[in-house]
Amino acid sequence: MSLMSRVQQSGGETDLDARRRSRLKAAVRASLVERLGYRRIAEIARADDTERSRRELDVALAAIMNEGEMSALGAEERASLAREVVDDVVGLGPLEPFMTDDAVSEVMVNGTKSLYYESGGTLHQSDRVFESDEQIRSVIERIIAPLGRRIDEQSPIVNARLKNGYRVNAVIPPIAIDGPVVTIRKFSNRIVTLAELEALGSLPAWYAWLLGVAVRTRQDIAVVGGTGSGKTTLLNALSREIRPDERIVTIEDSAELKFPSGAHVVRMEARGASIEGKGEVTIRDLVINALRMRPDRIVVGEVRGGEAIDMLQAMNTGHDGSLTTLHAGDAREAVLRLVLMARFGIDLPASIIKGQIATALDLIVMTGRMPDGSRVVGDLSVVSLVGDDEVGVETCVAYDETARAWRLLREPAFLDEAVRRRVIGREEVRRWRESVCS
Repeated sequence: MSLMSRVQQSGGETDLDARRRSRLKAAVRASLVERLGYRRIAEIARADDTERSRRELDVALAAIMNEGEMSALGAEERASLAREVVDDVVGLGPLEPFMTDDAVSEVMVNGTKSLYYESGGTLHQSDRVFESDEQIRSVIERIIAPLGRRIDEQSPIVNARLKNGYRVNAVIPPIAIDGPVVTIRKFSNRIVTLAELEALGSLPAWYAWLLGVAVRTRQDIAVVGGTGSGKTTLLNALSREIRPDERIVTIEDSAELKFPSGAHVVRMEARGASIEGKGEVTIRDLVINALRMRPDRIVVGEVRGGEAIDMLQAMNTGHDGSLTTLHAGDAREAVLRLVLMARFGIDLPASIIKGQIATALDLIVMTGRMPDGSRVVGDLSVVSLVGDDEVGVETCVAYDETARAWRLLREPAFLDEAVRRRVIGREEVRRWRESVCS
């Protein structure tokens, strides 16, 4: 069943007003407690076998729905109420249908006022919302408790990753003024390739080929863009171009990258402090440690702080072909952000750090999110050293958002390098040039 069908069934299919519906749900829950008892319901809620728990509750609810005021409701209304009660007991309440729908990529709870979800790259508002702040807090606790995390007035913000890889951010009062706010970002287990991005219209075939050659030629690449622009998706697709006999060390805040079975990958994930305030392992700690793990390639999910200087030094000390992402609006802004972040990590003049960037980083690839929700791979820029300490940024591939078209402004020098290294042949380059012109 599609998400829209589920949402319509759970909210739009019935003419019950919200107040009456809330009262009926409370009555159903009270009848469930009377029939099964608090202890049994708690056991069902804690059980690992969710499907079995749902079946047990369905049996009890079927009987309850045929009694008293419930029996006067229509069949669809009764089924909708029963489903919501089950979601409250063993699931995540109004979040449950979105968590099980593969078409949904993000869910946003704004207190009891609204609940939004992203599907197909665009936001939609759900008909269902949480009934109270307490219900939202209960769901947050259900999510983070197994992870050993906590949220309270002293620690009102929590970031966590679920076992299935979904990333959760929760903020509660007094920080969140209008009630608890929850944002859940879902990640697909499907491995995306450059060919798949090409099929989606995110970039043309000749551009995909060029990026693949860049990875195989061991160019150091930063994927740059805004939130939700597809940076991680492109990073994953680029990582697929790495030879299977190369040892890859991945470093992420929340493990999102996917690799095919058989790849020589060592995955590491940063860790926040425990409830006692101990045990924190930062991205910077992991980047430094990765250098001792004999990596052929280092892939950092996102550079956002002092680890930038360690990443640049790794690129400058024999770990060519490393990949990372960072937030920025364009290539020049990305360089400025790298300078700023590197200075968080080491107290050096900006001129020296610029020299590090210019000699470490080879390419900057932009990603963008279009008004219709689609993602595109935008400009490709070459990074070089200008003079003694300035960073030169020259665009090789330009993306025209208005025309929705890509233009090759100049051939990057790594094509000649790829031919010299026999990564590609001259005939491949000739055919590629023809495809660009066609």
